[in-house]
Amino acid sequence: MNKWFECCVSYEKTQENGTEKKITENYLCDALSFTEAEARVTEMVQPFLKEGCEYDVKAVKKCNYAEIFQSNELKDDKWYKVRVAFVTLDEKSGAEKKKYSNMLVEATDLREAVKRLDEGMKGTLADYRIISVAETTILDVFMYEPEKES
Repeated sequence: MNKWFECCVSYEKTQENGTEKKITENYLCDALSFTEAEARVTEMVQPFLKEGCEYDVKAVKKCNYAEIFQSNELKDDKWYKVRVAFVTLDEKSGAEKKKYSNMLVEATDLREAVKRLDEGMKGTLADYRIISVAETTILDVFMYEPEKES
């Protein structure tokens, strides 16, 4: 099971008018610990910063995502947090039970996020209901990829 950490990285960015502005960006990282998450996000973000640019990993917090639905489409540039309730029936009482999970979906807009979640959930045996969909500030997700042996 993946452990997800949201990392906030702050750095100086050159604006279109040439001025410098301090910005903070959020990234999601698959890691085993807070320390590894900070190291991985630093490794992934550094190549995109201009040379000599100072940056700071401001915060690292643990996130609880049951599933990540990543897109291969370039137009999909936003991440949506989708809260889902899995519905089961208690055999003894006949009452509905709900178990809640958070999913992260990469999409163009809210409608596309719901569509992509439904596509990703095809084939699951459990009934589910979408409780909420919200756009996040996450810019990118860095999933763990084992190093290839040469």
